[in-house]
Amino acid sequence: MKDGFIRVAALTPTVKVADPKYNKERICELIDQASKAGAQVMVFPELCITGYTCSDLFYQDLLLAGARQALIDIAAYSEKAAAVILVGLPLEYNEKIYNVAAVVSGGSILGLVPKTHIPTYNEFYEGRHFASGMEAPVPVRLDDDHIVPMGTHLLFSCRQMPGLTIGAEICEDLWAPDPPSIGLAMAGATLIANLSASDETTGKDIYRRDLVCGQSARLICGYIYASAGDGESTQDVVYSGHNLIAENGTLLAQSRRFANESIYSEIDVRRLREERRRMSTYGTTDAAYITVEFHLREKVTPLTRFVDPAPFVPGKREDREKRCEEIFMIQAMGLKKRLDHTGCRAAVVGISGGLDSTLALLVTVKAYDLLNKNRGGIIAVTMPGFGTTDRTYDNAVSLIRSLGATFREVKIADSVRLHFRDIGQDETVHDVTYENGQARERTQILMDIANKEGGMVIGTGDMSELALGWATYNGDHMSMYGVNASVPKTLVRHLVRYYADTCGDPELTKVLLDILDTPVSPELLPPEDGKISQKTEDIVGPYELHDFFLYYMLRFGCSPKKIFRLAKYAFAGTYSEDTIEKWLTTFYRRFFSQQFKRSCLPDGPKVGTVAVSPRGDLRMPSDAGVRLWMDELEHLHEENEADAGAGEAAAPAEDFDKDFDAFFRDFMK
Repeated sequence: MKDGFIRVAALTPTVKVADPKYNKERICELIDQASKAGAQVMVFPELCITGYTCSDLFYQDLLLAGARQALIDIAAYSEKAAAVILVGLPLEYNEKIYNVAAVVSGGSILGLVPKTHIPTYNEFYEGRHFASGMEAPVPVRLDDDHIVPMGTHLLFSCRQMPGLTIGAEICEDLWAPDPPSIGLAMAGATLIANLSASDETTGKDIYRRDLVCGQSARLICGYIYASAGDGESTQDVVYSGHNLIAENGTLLAQSRRFANESIYSEIDVRRLREERRRMSTYGTTDAAYITVEFHLREKVTPLTRFVDPAPFVPGKREDREKRCEEIFMIQAMGLKKRLDHTGCRAAVVGISGGLDSTLALLVTVKAYDLLNKNRGGIIAVTMPGFGTTDRTYDNAVSLIRSLGATFREVKIADSVRLHFRDIGQDETVHDVTYENGQARERTQILMDIANKEGGMVIGTGDMSELALGWATYNGDHMSMYGVNASVPKTLVRHLVRYYADTCGDPELTKVLLDILDTPVSPELLPPEDGKISQKTEDIVGPYELHDFFLYYMLRFGCSPKKIFRLAKYAFAGTYSEDTIEKWLTTFYRRFFSQQFKRSCLPDGPKVGTVAVSPRGDLRMPSDAGVRLWMDELEHLHEENEADAGAGEAAAPAEDFDKDFDAFFRDFMK
C-alpha cells in the first residue's frame, strides 16, 4: 500500500458444475494462496460458486440456496484474509435471478453488483435465466444476519488507502457499447474488477486482451479480469481461464490459457489518480453512486511488476526502431515547416563530434531532403577550442562530409583569449567563466553566420541537459529552433544508432558508431594525454538515472521517496542505494535551480509524453523553492529502516458488521 501500490490477483478455481460446497472449498484454498502471496484485492470468475454452465439448473431452489450459503461461508472465511474479495454467484431477488458479483471483506458481505448486459446470442443464452441488474442499490436479505445492498451503482472504498475505490462489472458488460465501468470510473473507481466466463474461440484471446488493456487506458484505471476455466461444462464450448491484469493501457500480467493459473501484480493507484488529475477532459458523473467502505491492514506492498529502467526507450527492437523512425519524422517535419515558413537560405548547425549535434545534423538533413533542397544549404560548423580532441574533431569533419553538408571551421582559441583579456579572466583558471566563455563564443559565431547567410541556427541541446540545466545560458542553451529539446539523452543514443543501422552508407555508419562510443562531454577543459578530460556523467551523474527521475517526476508527479523506491527496484545490481540517492538529490537541486534556463527556451517540437517547454508541458516558476522535496530526500533512510522492520501493521479495531437497514434509511433521505 506504500507509495500507492496495491497487490491484486485474478484467480480461477477448478470448479464442479452445480456443486457450491466443493467450489466454496476451492475458492477458500485460493484465498489462502493469494493471502500468502500478499494479494489484498482478489477477483474470481463469474458464477464461480456454482459454475457458469449450470444452465436450467439455475432455476433450482436448492442450487440457489446452496450458493447463498456458500457466499456466507466465504464471507466468514474472509475475516482472516486481510483482503477484499469478489466472487460470482446466482442470486434470487423478487422472483428474478441475477448474475451477481459479491464483494466480501473482513468477515462481511459488503455488497452485490448485478450484471447489466445479459447476452442472448450465438452460444450465450443468459436471457433465459437472468434479469438485467438494477442501478440504484436495493437492500437484499440473504438470511437473518445478512442484509446487503445490491445494484450496479455501488463502489467499494478503502479507508486506509485514499483513492483505492473498486467498481465491478461482469463479463459481457465490458463487450457492450456502454460498459458500466465507464460510469464507475467517472464516479471515482480507480480499480475495475471483471468477473467473467468467456469461452474460447480461435483468436478471441487477442481481442479479449486488447479490450481489457484498451478499457484500462480509456478509463485510466487498473483492470482485473478473472475468467472461468477448467471444470466448467464442455458440452458445447471450452473455457480457458484467461486472466488479465492491466493498468492504464499496459498489460501487467496474463495467465497461460487452459491452466487455471492465478496471476498477481501491483496496481499503482497513486499514479492513476495523478494521471486523472492532469487530464482536464476526464469527466465525473452526476449519477448517484453509493460507496461502501472497507478496511485493509496497512503494509508495504513488495514490487514484482516490471519497472523499466529506460522508460523513454522501447525494450523490443522492432518497437524501438518504429519509435526512432517516428521521432526522426516529427523532428524533421517540425524543422521543415520552420525553414519553409521563414524562407531561410541556410541552416546553421554547430558540430562537435558528440551525440546531440550529430542528431541535430541528421534531423536537418532529413528536413532538407523533405524540402527537396540541396544539402549544401546546411552549413555545418566545427569550432575547435581548448578542450577539443582529435577524435571528436575528426568525427565531426567526417560526419559533415559524409552527409554532403557545407563544411566550415572556425577556431575559437584566439577570439576567446581576446575576450578573456578584455574581461580580465586568467586563462589558467579553469572556472565556470573559462568554460562558458567558449560556449558563448561558439553561439555568437553560429548566430552571426546565420545572419550573414540568411539562415537560422539549429539547436542541439537535449531534454536531459535542459532538465539538469547542463547548458550555458545564452550559449549552447540558445538557438532559433531546437530540434532535440524534447528528446532525452537515453533516446538520443538510440536515434543515432538507428540511423547508423539504416543509412546504408558503410563510411557514415563507421563514423556514427565511433561517435556513439565517445564519452559525453562539452569539451571545455583541456584534454589529458590527448583524451577527453571532462566527462559529463562524472560531474552530473548517469543520464540513465536522470532520465528515469525526470520521467517519473514529470509524467506521473511521483514524490522523491517513490522515485527512489522505483529506481532501487529498476536498477538493482546496477547502482547502489547510496549512488541513486546521491544523484537523485543532485537531480532535484539542479531541476529547481535551473528552471530559468527552460523559461526562455527556443521553439522546438514535442516528440513524447514528457517535455519541458515553458509554452507547453512545464509551466513552472523560475524561483520555485525546492525545500519540500529536499526535506523528503533527507528522510529516505529513516523510512527504509522503518519499512524493513514494520511488516504489516495491524488494522485499527473496527466493527465490520454493517447495519444496512440504517444504511439505506440514511441513503433514502
